[in-house]
Amino acid sequence: QVQLVESGGGLVQAGGSLRLSCGASGRTFSSYAVGWFRQAPGKEREFVAAIARGGGLTYYQDSVKGRFTLSRDNAKNTVYLQMNDLKPEDTAVYYCAAHPEGYTYYTRAYDYPYWGQGTQVTVSS
Repeated sequence: QVQLVESGGGLVQAGGSLRLSCGASGRTFSSYAVGWFRQAPGKEREFVAAIARGGGLTYYQDSVKGRFTLSRDNAKNTVYLQMNDLKPEDTAVYYCAAHPEGYTYYTRAYDYPYWGQGTQVTVSS
């Protein structure tokens, strides 16, 4: 079992930046793939980005390419989502999720067995 905790959300003006963190328990977390998803009120959960265990394989949703960057520090059991040039449409609750077969990344929510509780990101115009 892996326990995930997101942090770093908050209120920011359009064009600003936030860095979200996904901290995990478990000595084997470095071998997990991690995905980020978001859900706005009244909308379905949406894939944002994902990273494989080594950090060299990443994938981003088209709407965030060039603005969001994934990285991981396996020594700290943490994955980061750097979000730049934020837009009001980025407003959502952001969730991280982990998959134990971390040799690749996953873009579908149902692939992930472990989820955090989410952190709110609000971008004002």
